[in-house]
Amino acid sequence: MTPQVVLLVYSTTHALQLEQLLAGHGLDCKLVPVPRHLSSDCGICVCIAGSDLASARALIAETGLEVDGVHEI
Repeated sequence: MTPQVVLLVYSTTHALQLEQLLAGHGLDCKLVPVPRHLSSDCGICVCIAGSDLASARALIAETGLEVDGVHEI
């Protein structure tokens, strides 16, 4: 089973923008509640497969979207 990674963001707007960016480039992602043991300024985060993390990081760097944290779950 491939590990999942959650990308924490600062707001719901950021989460929606990140989801749209990743999905628009063919990465499987979904919005999920932030796990309780992880806290952020926003109640939702973006979940992706761990195998897509490098591609996601590259897209995030290209666009300048801000990510609060990256955690394997």
